[in-house]
Amino acid sequence: MSNDGVNAGRRRFLVAATSVVGAAGAVGAAVPFVGSWFPSAKAKAAGAPVKVNIGKIEAGQQIVAEWRGQPVFIVRRTEEILSNLAKLEGTVADPQSAASVQPEYVDKTNRAIKPEILVLVGLCTHLGCSPSFRPEVAPADLGADWVGGYFCPCHGSKYDLAGRVYKAQPAPLNLPVPPHTYESDDVLIIGVDQEKA
Repeated sequence: MSNDGVNAGRRRFLVAATSVVGAAGAVGAAVPFVGSWFPSAKAKAAGAPVKVNIGKIEAGQQIVAEWRGQPVFIVRRTEEILSNLAKLEGTVADPQSAASVQPEYVDKTNRAIKPEILVLVGLCTHLGCSPSFRPEVAPADLGADWVGGYFCPCHGSKYDLAGRVYKAQPAPLNLPVPPHTYESDDVLIIGVDQEKA
């Protein structure tokens, strides 16, 4: 009878130990499985869509997101900024964005789906430097005619707040507009065409 007591205790120990090891194995197998539901860094770099909360961007301000390893500028434009775009028609090289890289569904002049939200790939079309956001009007270093835009510190190219390059600049084209759509008023998805969303 004493052997039965020892075997019962041993049996309980082995069942408990096996259960613990089995549970640890199940968790170990589940972690990579659940992790596979989210895009990897490699997938993001290859162009997986990126969701951006734009609800907290103040009027006249910019945030920078990353898509395909590139900076994407997102600006909430004011009525003043939008009205200034029309004044620059004669000073930008491609006012109707005929030679620009942009989806068909964006407006050719303001280069956006929603006029107040500008979405641009933040790389100069000259040699790929990242232009600086310069929203101020008439700063001393950019002149009295400057109504806000982007200035590339590498070779001096200037863009307006629609990403249109000024005439006679080193940059040959407007800043690209990436494919994008809106999941809601506050959520922008970069990397998904609005027409296919």
